[in-house]
Amino acid sequence: MSLNPLSSQRIRVNGLNIGWMDTPGEHAIQANFHNASGDWLEKAEQRQPFGRLLKPTEVARMVAFLLSDRSGLMTGSLIDFDQHVLGAHS
Repeated sequence: MSLNPLSSQRIRVNGLNIGWMDTPGEHAIQANFHNASGDWLEKAEQRQPFGRLLKPTEVARMVAFLLSDRSGLMTGSLIDFDQHVLGAHS
């Protein structure tokens, strides 16, 4: 018996741990729960290693890749889709 019963049906299972993202929901959270000023995004992005927050289009491209044949036999992967390396601090 396979450890992954879905693999016998050729179903691949992968996951994305999505980091801090620039979305309308995040804007609402910042305004309503953190009393953030109108320039909160600019300030937050300046503090990030790559100078910006993750954008929804980037996540959409990753999802499209994972759903495509280009991702090959990749299965059982959990991808930390963020600009920080877990366990590493500078």
